[in-house]
Amino acid sequence: MKKVQDLNVKIFADGADKYAMLEMYDKSFIKGLTTNPTLMNKAGIKDYRAFCKDILIYIKDKPLSFEVFSDNFKEMERQALEIASWGENVYVKIPITNTKNENCYSLVKSLAREKVKLNVTALMTLDQVVNVVDSLDTSVPSYISIFAGRIADTGRDPIPIMVSALDIMKVNPLSELIWASPRELLNIFQADDIGCHVITVTNDILKKLSLVGYDLNKYSLDTVKMFYNDAVVAGFKL
Repeated sequence: MKKVQDLNVKIFADGADKYAMLEMYDKSFIKGLTTNPTLMNKAGIKDYRAFCKDILIYIKDKPLSFEVFSDNFKEMERQALEIASWGENVYVKIPITNTKNENCYSLVKSLAREKVKLNVTALMTLDQVVNVVDSLDTSVPSYISIFAGRIADTGRDPIPIMVSALDIMKVNPLSELIWASPRELLNIFQADDIGCHVITVTNDILKKLSLVGYDLNKYSLDTVKMFYNDAVVAGFKL
C-alpha cells in the first residue's frame, strides 16, 4: 500500500472552520483548500467577505476555492469577479446550474475570458464535463469538480465516470479533475489509482490518515476492546 506522501493525487482540505483550515494548511501533504456555503453555514459564519479575507491573510501560497452564492447569473458574475480579486491563489467556485436548472456555460465562458481561475462544481454527468471543458479557457488554470461521492450514493460506480472525464479533459492541460464529496479514506487511493488530479477531503476523513497501513489484526483487537469498554462504562448487566 502506498504511503500518503507517495500519492500523486493532490489532497485538498474541505471545510469552513478557520482553525481546522489553518491546521490542515500547515501539513505538507495538503496541497490546497476548498469551502462552500453549506460548510460555512454549518460553521456559523455570518460575514462571508470577512471570513474569506481573514483566511487569505494566512493562506497565500496554496489554491483556495470560494463559491458564489447567488441564483442569478449576472449577480454570480459580479460576485465571482470580486472573489477573484482577493488573491492570486483564489479559485472561484461556480455551480454547474442555478436552482432553476439553467446551466452555467455562458457564465463560465465570460469569466474565463476575464482570466478568472474557476472551479466549476457539483457536476455529475459526462455531458456536463464536455460542456464545461468547451467553455473554459485553455490558458487559464481551472478545476472541474465531479461529486463522485454523491454519484456513489445513487448506487452507481463513479470510477468509470471519473476515468472518462479525465480523457475528455486532456484537451485542456491546465484544467484539473477534482474527486469531490468522498465518503471514506479509500476514495483517496481510488482517485490516485485512476490518475485523478485532486480530491477534496473533509477533516473527519483526514483524521483517519493515521490508520493508513495499520495492522488489521491490531485493528480487530482495538474494535473488540472498544465494544468491551463501552459495555463496562454503560454498566450493562444480564
